[in-house]
Amino acid sequence: MRHAHPSLFVPPLALLGACALIATAEVPADARAASDSAAAQAVPAHWVKKKIYFVYQGFTAHYSCEGLRDDIRLALLQLGARRSDMNVRELGCTTGLGVPNAAPGVTGTFSVLEPAADSQAPSAEAVKARWVAVRVQLNPAPSFGGDCELIDQIKQKIIPLVTARNVKFTENCIPHQLQPPGSQLQAEVLMPVGVKPVSPAGN
Repeated sequence: MRHAHPSLFVPPLALLGACALIATAEVPADARAASDSAAAQAVPAHWVKKKIYFVYQGFTAHYSCEGLRDDIRLALLQLGARRSDMNVRELGCTTGLGVPNAAPGVTGTFSVLEPAADSQAPSAEAVKARWVAVRVQLNPAPSFGGDCELIDQIKQKIIPLVTARNVKFTENCIPHQLQPPGSQLQAEVLMPVGVKPVSPAGN
């Protein structure tokens, strides 16, 4: 039964001189090539605001309103949503704090990157983005099917809202049974250059 998540030396002068020499040394050719390759793979993109209305219905796992809200926020972050202006809140909650709800829901807004159109003129708001392979994982521990139905519904209702490609989904859900490893959802999503994917432990 799923409930709400809990509320997660000065170096010597000689060494400094050596570091300065290293810092001013010429960058190796292979490092420059890797940097040039990353720059070439960057695509211009811009942030687009989206609305979310999500109601969970499942037979195996049950969520509190706060627990579902936290999991949906985490899934959105893993799928490239911007943290700074995300506004996802509980919807139609009829139970107390931390108590499982029959059909908890969330609503709100979030922003994701979309590729700039070829005909679109460059602007100050353009973002250098890259495609990043991610996996939706709601718990730090290996899944044993507890989030199976929720991941299924994230694939159906949230993937269409974000910018994703090469979506890979493996369904392994049996109602009322915890069937390892559960459903697996992977995709490539747009993220700003230099931003690392969000993990369950580090959200």
